[in-house]
Amino acid sequence: MKRLSKTIRVCCFLLAGILLGACAPLLTAAPTPTPIILKQTVEVPVQQTVQVTVRETVAVPIVITATPVPTVTPKKGGTLIVARTEDLKGLDPHKQSAPSTLRVLELIYDSLFSFDQDMKIAPNLAESAKWSDDGKTLTVALRKNVKFQNGDSLTSSDVKFSFERILDDKTGAVARISFADISKIDAPDSTTVVFTLKRANATIAAAMAQPSAAILSKNFVSGGGDPGTDAIGTGAFRLVKWDPNKSLTLIANKDFWIPGLPRLDAIEFRLVPDEATALAGLRTKTFDWAAITDPRIAIRAGAGASTLTIARAPSLGFHALTLNSNRALFSDVRVRQAIACAVDRQEILDVIALGEGQVTGPLTLPFYRTSLDDWLCYKKDTDKVKQLLIDAGKSTLPKFKILASTDDVQGTVAEAQNIQAQLRRIGIESDIESVDQSTFVDRWAKGEFDSAVTALGGYPDPDTMLNRYWQSTGSLNKVAGYKDSDLDKMLDQARATTDPDKRKTIYDAVQKKLIEASPWVWLYAGYEYAVMQSYVKSYTPYPNSIRSLRETWLDK
Repeated sequence: MKRLSKTIRVCCFLLAGILLGACAPLLTAAPTPTPIILKQTVEVPVQQTVQVTVRETVAVPIVITATPVPTVTPKKGGTLIVARTEDLKGLDPHKQSAPSTLRVLELIYDSLFSFDQDMKIAPNLAESAKWSDDGKTLTVALRKNVKFQNGDSLTSSDVKFSFERILDDKTGAVARISFADISKIDAPDSTTVVFTLKRANATIAAAMAQPSAAILSKNFVSGGGDPGTDAIGTGAFRLVKWDPNKSLTLIANKDFWIPGLPRLDAIEFRLVPDEATALAGLRTKTFDWAAITDPRIAIRAGAGASTLTIARAPSLGFHALTLNSNRALFSDVRVRQAIACAVDRQEILDVIALGEGQVTGPLTLPFYRTSLDDWLCYKKDTDKVKQLLIDAGKSTLPKFKILASTDDVQGTVAEAQNIQAQLRRIGIESDIESVDQSTFVDRWAKGEFDSAVTALGGYPDPDTMLNRYWQSTGSLNKVAGYKDSDLDKMLDQARATTDPDKRKTIYDAVQKKLIEASPWVWLYAGYEYAVMQSYVKSYTPYPNSIRSLRETWLDK
């Protein structure tokens, strides 16, 4: 809807008692006619002892009626044909970790919470939730009148059952560690669930928003149903056919709890070998929609006279040059800082990702991002590099190696080559070790490298993104190669803080501390893309999710 952006002046003249007209721009839309008072000059004959013509200014109200722009009403029905490069790894949401799998399962199942576009926690099956003052009790109120796809009504018993299943070692749930602080789950009535924790842990709510914490039907599973072979959730779509390595078909859940959704009758996922093939199919209209990760493919999709629509969502994943602080060369913080100051992050983003993304710090989550202006060497500083090396007692650095994977579709070998060239310009020499992905992962996990160029996944909560690397007891601290007791305390404090604004203040300080210590050189975060035909409407891009396909419709 457009509004008037400036004062409109209309001149009206009354000649021989006839109003000749008024001039005003046509509004594209307005909820009601808008009365606008306009000053006009009017000639009025006045009978007096002597006949004269008097000019006076009067206010005349004129109503300008806007002409609304016709709006397109979303249409129901149709099948969306989707190209996918990866098949499902399984159907049980509690046992799956592959993002490509979870992005399908999130259309079949619902979790208690979800995330908005800024990755803030939003209600889903939970209508509301409240933390206790000490952060050790989370009370959840469920939506009423929600049904599973087999007709079962959702109750607190299903939620209690689902989380007890996740916490059971025998299940092999991938999210179990995220809920290890839960000591008790109560269901005092059919729509209330109370989680009691061993200690304050604000990250649990975000973990509950993940597809891997989907709510299952207790009656279905207890009655002999197998989530590994039959997917029964409360989501917008139900699985009706899976032909492994070929196709997968979902149909609309007519009893979905959000009125009017889904708009599609069905979604058919078809497997293709790569994203280039997906683009070719989009151009021939074999496919309606595809998720794309390679920025080069996304740019090609919109090139020339293309009629395809490209939607971008900022990726939570990021690229980094990881420096191994356990190696003698990088044990000195000044040497690590010198490397950080020698790298032009924007150049890497422009050359490798064609400018598709943003230079980033340790956290890529929209809510937790901070200004880069005051951070150490987020703009290349050659003079500072030289001074840092002098302070470290080194006129130059011995040659070191940069590890990179030849199989990484994110172009980490090309990134390594760009970094190598940048460092060489100021007299720092390096060699690139290009290895296959399996070798890269093995050596990286063991910390067997001087430095490495990595493309790492992101998560909707900063605790998950940071603690496993930077807590001294973190599962991947060997990869980070860096410990700091003060950092441990800050991360513990952030985990126990339930107020989002207070958590952000702590994480701002954590990021600043990491940047100054420079165990890694954080480079950039790219985009995730959805490429679609122009008749595909109302798709909203979210990081790490395609759940808005439940709102999508076909204008054809």
